[in-house]
Amino acid sequence: LLERLGLTVEFPFGQTCCGQPAFNAGFDDEARRMAVHTLQVLDDTEGTIVLPSGSCADMVIHHIPDLVADDPDLSESAQRVAARTRELTSLLVDDLGATDVGATGAGSCTLHHSCHGLRNLGVKSQPEQLLDNVQGMDRVELSDATECCGFGGLFSIEMPDVSVAMLDRKLDNIEASGAGTVVGGDLSCLMHIAGGLHRRGSSIEVRHIAEILTKP
Repeated sequence: LLERLGLTVEFPFGQTCCGQPAFNAGFDDEARRMAVHTLQVLDDTEGTIVLPSGSCADMVIHHIPDLVADDPDLSESAQRVAARTRELTSLLVDDLGATDVGATGAGSCTLHHSCHGLRNLGVKSQPEQLLDNVQGMDRVELSDATECCGFGGLFSIEMPDVSVAMLDRKLDNIEASGAGTVVGGDLSCLMHIAGGLHRRGSSIEVRHIAEILTKP
């Protein structure tokens, strides 16, 4: 997708998890170690850092700088990395002005907005515009599209009954939309939704937006 838009893509193989799961669980020491490694890898690169996940982008942009704020050198590194980091759809629409990336599809889709991307990064209209320009695919509105799917990282483990109730409401809305595919920008949400649809025996497909946009 990015190369089709004329960008040169570099993938640093030394990168690992940014530390968000540990951070969300309150394990700050473990999260800091992973964050420091992330900074060491990413700060050694050039150009824009693209993340196909609102939750990971939120971690890199907002929380890693706080984790290393007590170390001047690491703090400077975190600020440099944060300033270069973009969530995928935000990069495409806001930075590149590309609302039509030449993608094609079929049938209909509906869009689930992930919490971190929506609330912490302001990602809402960007994926909508991109999907609206996929030739051959119709986007239908999802009721309560901005409501959480119930995953929330450890939330789904610590409060499973509430998580399942939230997921059931999301699945009801997805099925009521009549769409053949549900699209999102965070794999954690999509895995949660896909698991619920599978248990219902649903034929609705679940796709990351990059999968939709990559198909020429």
